[in-house]
Amino acid sequence: MHHDQLADEFQAHRARLRAVAYRMLGSPSEAEDAVQEAWLRLSRSDDEAIDNLGGWLTTVVARVALDMLRARTARREEYVGSWLPEPVVEAVDDASTPEPEREVLMADAVGLALLVVLDTLAPKERLAFVLHDMFGMPFSEIAPIVDRTPDATRQLASRARRRVRGAPAVDADLPRQRELVDAFLAAAREGDFDALVAVLDPDVVFRHDAGGGVAGRPRHGASTDTVVGAERVARNAVANGKLFLRLAHPATVNGGAGLIIAREGRTIGVAGITIAGDKIVEIDLVTDPDKLPNQDA
Repeated sequence: MHHDQLADEFQAHRARLRAVAYRMLGSPSEAEDAVQEAWLRLSRSDDEAIDNLGGWLTTVVARVALDMLRARTARREEYVGSWLPEPVVEAVDDASTPEPEREVLMADAVGLALLVVLDTLAPKERLAFVLHDMFGMPFSEIAPIVDRTPDATRQLASRARRRVRGAPAVDADLPRQRELVDAFLAAAREGDFDALVAVLDPDVVFRHDAGGGVAGRPRHGASTDTVVGAERVARNAVANGKLFLRLAHPATVNGGAGLIIAREGRTIGVAGITIAGDKIVEIDLVTDPDKLPNQDA
């Protein structure tokens, strides 16, 4: 196949490949690296011998992502504090986002709460679940990637599925999500403890990833705490509301309602907020500069 034609064929699969890689890695930049590696391997291979280009590329991206995940699992043992996925952020009603970029953002729109759960899985479990349950790939095609029989691969996905069932059943109504986030923000800014508790689930979880560095060398301000329970999270929000949350603005984070926290035009934090049962069940705050958008802007 001619190089330009091959590039066009690859481009047609790119959004799906990125979506697979982001669900595997929880990082748009690492997902892009995995997709780029797939292109390099394709350009070096005999493309005429590839029967199903989409399947071949998905397999390559999955293998690359699996290797990246294994390497990271070893590094993460040294991480201090909460580790959260890298959020995908779009300003609310930002019509200036070019269509191709918006398409990429939407392909990446998987909730932070689900990514946090996926991150608790062993790499092979995560791969089996992502490829089968999220993208419909048959176990017979996944088995060679994880070096298991199709039946053993089915078991990997089954174990993952049981864990994922523990993730909150997210409310799909985005306008209602935004109303609750606005109510949370207003109550925090006003220091209204009762109003905060009213929008929080009794078992709400707050996580903060400030960039944990490695053991013995934590970054300044790295948070080691996960805060659980409406009253504790409300107290936390009141304590930080007047300073931190007055810099917050509504945003679309991983396809759901969230907040972007900016000072002098620079993003200093992003919060994904998960709504289930008409209450806030999870707040995932990322202030690690390496995971925030527009750091060079």
